[in-house]
Amino acid sequence: MPGFVLLVRPREDDDLTMRVGFTVTKKIGNAVVRNRMKRRFRALARDILPEQGIPGADHVLIGRAGGIERDYASLAAELKRALKKITQ
Repeated sequence: MPGFVLLVRPREDDDLTMRVGFTVTKKIGNAVVRNRMKRRFRALARDILPEQGIPGADHVLIGRAGGIERDYASLAAELKRALKKITQ
């Protein structure tokens, strides 16, 4: 996806809790930009992962340079599309 990379890894332990992590490197921008991107990722995870995430898996969102310019609706659509692609 243009705004981020999504990595999902099943834990294979009998716990169905979904865990999420965020990574935004210094290549993306200064601390203000990186924190803004992480806040967006937290909001995406809070809104989308409970319904469409994979139970018992670790989800990691890695920010890309184009992600900060994209609006929230675009990022949400991309995350839904990425999760659908992973589950198939």
